[in-house]
Amino acid sequence: MVILLQIRESIRRFFTSYDSYCIAAGKFLAALIVFLLINKNIGYSEVLASPVIAVLAALFCSFLPPNFTVVAAAAVSLLHIYALSPEGMIIVGSAFLLMMLLYFIFSPKDTVFVLLTPVCFSLKIPFVIPVAAGLLGGPVSVFATACGTIAYYMLFYMSKSEVPAELTAAVAKSTTEGMLNRFRFIISGILGNRGMLVFIAAFSITILAVYLIRRLSVDHSWIIAIFSGTLLEILVLLAGELHFKTGISAGGVVAGSMLAALEGLVIMFFRFNVDYSRTERVQFEDDEYYYYVKAVPKNTVEPAAPRVKKIKGGSGKDLPEYHVRRSVTEDKEKKSSSVKKNTEKKTPEKRTSEKRVTEGPRERRSVEDRYRSDEARSSAAARMDREVAAKARENRQLRENKNRT
Repeated sequence: MVILLQIRESIRRFFTSYDSYCIAAGKFLAALIVFLLINKNIGYSEVLASPVIAVLAALFCSFLPPNFTVVAAAAVSLLHIYALSPEGMIIVGSAFLLMMLLYFIFSPKDTVFVLLTPVCFSLKIPFVIPVAAGLLGGPVSVFATACGTIAYYMLFYMSKSEVPAELTAAVAKSTTEGMLNRFRFIISGILGNRGMLVFIAAFSITILAVYLIRRLSVDHSWIIAIFSGTLLEILVLLAGELHFKTGISAGGVVAGSMLAALEGLVIMFFRFNVDYSRTERVQFEDDEYYYYVKAVPKNTVEPAAPRVKKIKGGSGKDLPEYHVRRSVTEDKEKKSSSVKKNTEKKTPEKRTSEKRVTEGPRERRSVEDRYRSDEARSSAAARMDREVAAKARENRQLRENKNRT
C-alpha cells in the first residue's frame, strides 16, 4: 500500500509541476479521438474525413477552452450530415442547439462527460460514465451525460452502417414529398429509439444515487456509493430491456458495470483515500450554534527519495574523463617531487643566506627597534646610578658639616 501511495504522490507532483502541458495534451487526445470517431462513423465528406484535418483540428482545440471542442465536434458532425442530407443537418442541428443551451446553462464545467459519453458508447463501455460522473461531478452532470447520449444515438442513426434504406432512397428525390419523407424518417428514427431513453434514465438515476451516497458522513461512503450505483445501474438497464425489448445484452451490462466499479475504486484511490481508523470527532460552540465535526485524515506519504548509486572499481578507468584527471594529477606529482629534490640538495649555509636575502624590510626594522630600545634602557639605568651617587655625596657632606659645628 505504501508503494501505491508513493506512486500516487509522484503522479500528483508531476501533474502539478507540468499541469499546463498535461491539460493541453489531454485536450488534444480527447479532441483527436472524437474527430476520428466522427470521421469513421459519418465520414460522408471526403475533405473533412482526412486524418490530417482531424489532427490539425485537435491541435487547434488543445489551445482553446474545453467547451470549444464540443462546438467544433458538433460543427464537423453537421457538415458530414449535410453531405448526406440537408434535412438531416437541419434536424440534428436543431437538436444540437437545444442540447447546447441546456448544457451551457446547467453544467458548462462537465465538458469531459459530454465528450466521453459518445466515445464510451462507441467503445461499447458506456457503463463507466455514470459512476465517474457521480463521484467527480454533481446532480447537474445528469444534463451532460444525457446530452452525450442523445448526440451518440443521433450520429449512430445517421452513420454509414445504420442509415435506413428509406432515407437513401428518398435522398434521390428532390420533390416536396421526398423532403417530407426524409424529415419523417429522421425524426421517427431518433425519437423512436427506446434504447436511448433507457440509457438516459439509467445514467440519471445512477449519477444521483452515487452522488447522494458518497456525500454521506458514514464510514466508507465512497465504496458504498460505487457498489450501490453499479448495482442500481444493472437493475435499471435490465428492467428497461425486459420492458422495452431494446436489445441490450445482459452479459455486457454485468461486465461493463464491473468495469465501472473498478474505475470507481481507482478514482477513489486518487481523490478520496482516507484512513477511517484515525477518525476524530470534535464538538464546539459559539454564540449561535453548536458544531459537531467529524474529521477523517487522508492517507499521505512522501514519495520515495531518489537513490544515488556510486560506481567504484575498474569500470571508471575506461572513461575518457578518467584519463584526463590521471594526466593532470601525474603532472602535479612530478612538479612537487622535483621541487622537493632541489630543496634537499641545498646546504645549510645556502638556506640561511637565502633566508636572510628573503627577509623583508619589516623584519629588519623590527630588529633595529629592539636594539634601540635596549640601548635606551641601559642609558637610563646609568643616569639613575649617577643621580643616586651624587645625592649620596651631598648627604655625606651635610653630615660632616654638622659634626664640625
